[in-house]
Amino acid sequence: MALTPSNSFPIKTLAPEFSLLDTVSDQTLNLQQLKGEKATVIMFICNHCPYVIHVNNKIVELANTYKSKGVSFIAISSNDVENYPQDAPDKMKDVAKQNKYPFPYLYDPTQEVAKAYDAACTPDFYVFDKDLKSTYHGRLDASRPGSDIDLTGEDLDQAIQAVLNNKQPLQQQLPSMGCNIKWK
Repeated sequence: MALTPSNSFPIKTLAPEFSLLDTVSDQTLNLQQLKGEKATVIMFICNHCPYVIHVNNKIVELANTYKSKGVSFIAISSNDVENYPQDAPDKMKDVAKQNKYPFPYLYDPTQEVAKAYDAACTPDFYVFDKDLKSTYHGRLDASRPGSDIDLTGEDLDQAIQAVLNNKQPLQQQLPSMGCNIKWK
């Protein structure tokens, strides 16, 4: 496991379109179907990364909190499943059920979506406004596995609040840190 920071993703960048298999519903879904009325959070995650496992409960909590406020959460896994079979779609479905994901968990088999978003690590968080323009790309919060820092979700929460309250994007956007995406 190589600790990898997220890449930069410029503010006001339009969210790249995608159409991917949702491993939970077994349907192919696209960004236009999934986007939120007021904001959209796109997360690159995977099943086995200890950094994702560490934040699973908090992202579920945030997604449940914001669902009724017009914010859609979308999770995408882009890992190479030939070399990392624990991230295969059938296992993604199991993880989604175990964690009670209130959002779709999409599989990116070609890794083209991860490349379009310049995703680098898991977890990697993006926030878009109602027009699908980027307002945030960074970490959930300062907590990491094994740290003594409580998991709060404050960075992502503040980024969502800024969109909902029509405020400027957060000035300080610290990169997410986690396992590198497992490229083919």
